[in-house]
Amino acid sequence: MSRRKRPRAHANHERWLVSYADFITLLFAFFVVLYSSAQVDKRKIGKLANAIQVAFQEFGVPPAGDGNTETNQAIPLDPQALEQVKRNSQPTQPPSPPANAPSSDESNLNALQDELKEALQGELSSHTIALHRETEGLVISLREFGFFDSGSARLRPEAMPALDRIASILAVRTCRLRIEGHTDNVPIHTRQIASNWELSTARSTEIVRLLVQRYRFSPQRLSAAGYAQYHPTASNDTAEGRAQNRRVDIVILGDQTAHNGLAIP
Repeated sequence: MSRRKRPRAHANHERWLVSYADFITLLFAFFVVLYSSAQVDKRKIGKLANAIQVAFQEFGVPPAGDGNTETNQAIPLDPQALEQVKRNSQPTQPPSPPANAPSSDESNLNALQDELKEALQGELSSHTIALHRETEGLVISLREFGFFDSGSARLRPEAMPALDRIASILAVRTCRLRIEGHTDNVPIHTRQIASNWELSTARSTEIVRLLVQRYRFSPQRLSAAGYAQYHPTASNDTAEGRAQNRRVDIVILGDQTAHNGLAIP
């Protein structure tokens, strides 16, 4: 009995079409990427050409070439683009403030001066405190007869309410303060105070101590100085003038003064 022969399988000679189709697809994608890159570069070249032509026109120099290059033919000079390049090439200058406009530092000091005037109306009217402006900033003068006993560096208890109001206004700000002690020209020599230098310095440092310990001021904001009788505001020839010279000045320094390093005498 003879066996049945299985038919022989035919070889598939068309498998190469699959690889060919993949190759064509990749090649198509490759040329699409090249075309896209060429379009981006053409736009960039156009912008560069416009900028170069604007520069030549600004300086009155004609561009090199006869104007028949591929770049000039493909990308003509757009008037709107030319105007845009001109605006971008011009340096921008910050607007200058009006001639009579006060600076922010000046405005802050003016507002602070008004606030202190309102808070210290009683002391200003009784002349135990004086308030005035100087080139370095705003000055609060604490007169001796309202804050210290004669020849003493300890503050009077009745002076504390006024100092509380001053400190409450200055505590919410960051301006630097220089505390200056001043005396008249009458010599002093006691067991506690050897000279006017010691008296003026002791009074200024007493104010600094209170600002730090009682009112929690940052020590970095504060500096103290004693000038004895050598920075009078009035003549020492009269009793009234000597009374004005015996004082402690709280100098509220402007930001510009502090930045220039003038806050510490």
